[in-house]
Amino acid sequence: MINELPGFLAAVPPQALRKEKEKARALRRTQWWRRQLDKGRCHYCGRPVARELLTMDHVVPLARGGRSTRGNLVPCCKDCNNKKKYLVPIEWEKYMERLGRDADRTAVTETESGP
Repeated sequence: MINELPGFLAAVPPQALRKEKEKARALRRTQWWRRQLDKGRCHYCGRPVARELLTMDHVVPLARGGRSTRGNLVPCCKDCNNKKKYLVPIEWEKYMERLGRDADRTAVTETESGP
């Protein structure tokens, strides 16, 4: 099965996805993951988040060839996880930069036109 994503093709067989998801579930039960949650911060936005509200995210998504390893799993808030979806780090950074520019542009427009 080939998963087609914008600008990227990844041949990820369903059995490989299942195996990686199983590994992620196993890692959720480890002391290592509990320590990650205890930090109480989203890896992406840096906001403090209650431990029970943090999700597990694959920095390089499984659909993009990522694996369920300690080096590829981070705690993040649901908002960032939902927005990031299948983006790899460089795409996520560009997305966040664009959001920042758009927010700056909106603030300038609102300031110029008054409240």
